[in-house]
Amino acid sequence: MKETNVKPAEGKLGIMCVGLGAVTSTFITGTLMVRKGLGKPVGSMTQMDKMRVGNEYKKYGEIVSLAKLDDIVFGAWDIFPDNAFESAMHAEVLRDRDIYPVKEELEKIRPFKAVFDPEYVKRLNGTWVKEGKNRWDLMEQVRKDIREFKKANNCSRIVVIWAASTEIYVPRNKKIHDDLAALEAAMKSDDKKDIAPSMCYAYAALSEGAPFIMGAPNTCVDIPAMWQLAEKTKMPIAGKDFKTGQTLMKTVLAPAFRTRCLGVSGWFSTNILGNRDGEVLDCPENFKTKEVSKLSVINTILKGDEMPDLYSNIFHKVRINYYPPRNDDKEGWDNIDIFGWMGYPMQIKVDFLCKDSILAAPLLLDLTLLSDLAARAGKYGIQTWLSFFLKSPMHDDEHAPVHDLFKQYTILKNAIREMGGYDADEAID
Repeated sequence: MKETNVKPAEGKLGIMCVGLGAVTSTFITGTLMVRKGLGKPVGSMTQMDKMRVGNEYKKYGEIVSLAKLDDIVFGAWDIFPDNAFESAMHAEVLRDRDIYPVKEELEKIRPFKAVFDPEYVKRLNGTWVKEGKNRWDLMEQVRKDIREFKKANNCSRIVVIWAASTEIYVPRNKKIHDDLAALEAAMKSDDKKDIAPSMCYAYAALSEGAPFIMGAPNTCVDIPAMWQLAEKTKMPIAGKDFKTGQTLMKTVLAPAFRTRCLGVSGWFSTNILGNRDGEVLDCPENFKTKEVSKLSVINTILKGDEMPDLYSNIFHKVRINYYPPRNDDKEGWDNIDIFGWMGYPMQIKVDFLCKDSILAAPLLLDLTLLSDLAARAGKYGIQTWLSFFLKSPMHDDEHAPVHDLFKQYTILKNAIREMGGYDADEAID
């Protein structure tokens, strides 16, 4: 082992979630149940996975210093005033028996008013909303919330994670988004076209010395101006879009086709879900943001320019439909048209009936704990090693993202090994 400069995870870690809906309330409730010994953190890499270091297999927390679940304090912002208990009950993801044992703790988690613009989330009407003269003013209010929460809960560190709705697609405006000073000027002039509400949270978090994670496909931190701010504040940023159901399957299946040299002529994906996320994504302007995220996966993994005989002419279609009877029970259906020897066609059909928030909850835990680790290790800017957890991994203009789940897993493990004082290792486990 080598010596490392990773600071230990001492004191309380405040996890502040943007959005206290189904995903966040499931995440918070589950974490509280786990630390009472009433549940298992299934799906969480930081809590359950083991990796090889030398000749031993160890959990992540045995290799690097991670915040303990008992040291976590939860906070949130939301467009509705419901506390975490009310939100969890309203979401109807978890059974009463998995909520009531931590009811008192959940009731104490009351959200701050949210930064909200109905033009960015067409299907929602928030009632618990901040008022401000411009985007800069709203950002300063979020900064105040972070400071107050940190002080009130005696936290030594804060991590902010976006678990709210997908915003409408914001195309990159180089005049505004490529320069930090220009971005700040746009916030102060209340440029509502180029400055999304999510950018207020990201700017506030980084300015308050808190890592920021984008869990939706929003443009937000995926712009050079935010990279400059992360560089200036020496804070990690990660994103974007939690990798839950259908995209998880794609990052497994597409590498299998490429490895086996099987061709792909078409990939049709559709989703039905009835939660708040489904309602928002049923709106074309919001779906556009999600579509860009989802469509990038296949092309990036298969790389038609490198293997044109197999992947140069793939028809890839993605649909998301709001279907209230399903609530948080999402169905992701894929029809994949492949071809093999002599070009003979075959089909694969995948029907993934899953619970959206159940799949997302452990991702929030892992991303927040590992972003906190990154900050203590002095890692700042885009955290590409966290791509494993995300649909559309962040990358700068000089690098391409890695989508292959197994390559992402190797990158993740090696980053943890190195922060733990071990050599990177790509040998087969």
